[in-house]
Amino acid sequence: MTEVDRVGERIERLLGEFSGADAELAEELVHTLLEFYGAGLARIVAAVDRPLLDRLAADDHIRGLLVLHDLHPRSTHERVAEALDKVRPYLGSHAGDVEFVGIEDGVLRLRLQGSCDGCPSSTVTAKYAIERVVREVAPEISDVVVEGVVEETGPGGRTLLPLCPVEVP
Repeated sequence: MTEVDRVGERIERLLGEFSGADAELAEELVHTLLEFYGAGLARIVAAVDRPLLDRLAADDHIRGLLVLHDLHPRSTHERVAEALDKVRPYLGSHAGDVEFVGIEDGVLRLRLQGSCDGCPSSTVTAKYAIERVVREVAPEISDVVVEGVVEETGPGGRTLLPLCPVEVP
C-alpha cells in the first residue's frame, strides 16, 4: 500500500466519523481543498518542461497526486503497457505472456497466454505478479481481471497461494 493510499484511507475513515450536516460540510471542505490544490498542481505541471515532469512522475507520491488530479503526463494505457513489459521476462521464463485487452470503467482486462510449466500455481503466481506491477504505476485502476487464470483450490475449495517466487524488477 502506497503513502497516497494510506492517506486516502485515513481521509475516508475521518470523514466516516462525521454524521448528518457535519458530514456534508466535511466532504465539501475536502472537495474544495482538493480542487484548490489540484488547480495549483495543474499550474506547476504547465510550467515545467516534459523531462522534469517525467522525473517527478516517477516518484510514487507525486505520481499518485498527478493521477488523482488527472495530470499525469502519460496515459493509463501507456503506464500499464510499460508495467506489462516489466513483467514479461518473468512470464517468458515460464513460457507465458500477457496481452492487454482494454480498460473500461477503471477495470483493466488482460489475457494470460502460454503456460508456466512445472509450477503448481503458475497462473495464480502470474496474476499476482501482473497485479502488483500494474497497481504500482496505475493506482486509478480499480480492478485487474486476468483471463486465462486457473486458480487451484485446496481442501474445502480454498484458493491456494502462489508457490513460485515472484521477483519482478
